[in-house]
Amino acid sequence: MMVAFKVTDGERGGWTVLQVSGEMDLVTSPELRQRVHDAVAEGRHRVVLDLSEVVFCDSSGVGVLIATRRLMRSCQGYLRLILPARGDAESAHVNRVLGALGVRRLFDVYADLGTAADETAAPLPAASTRVGAAPTRA
Repeated sequence: MMVAFKVTDGERGGWTVLQVSGEMDLVTSPELRQRVHDAVAEGRHRVVLDLSEVVFCDSSGVGVLIATRRLMRSCQGYLRLILPARGDAESAHVNRVLGALGVRRLFDVYADLGTAADETAAPLPAASTRVGAAPTRA
């Protein structure tokens, strides 16, 4: 079964939100890269990538995420990712891939759009979402 790739955009609390769904791979990742570049070209330097509906991500997708981080830093912008927790098996794929590659720590990750768009919210610690990591307790 083929999963359609889709990127929709919106705004929330001064942040540009790109909601991504489907599979991020060699064929689809360039579309996300272009959408991020378009947002930056329009002067939007506060970007949330909501990846909670991405069911597959290969090295091309990871490359786009790392390039997006680099782009946002170069324009003094901000990038936040929304990744579901490890417990949600299908939609936590990107989280597991980033953790397995050791690059999860490079990103400010939030559990949902509400916290990602909240200036006072702190990102989730990388250790709590790493592959094989034990859940943290409050």
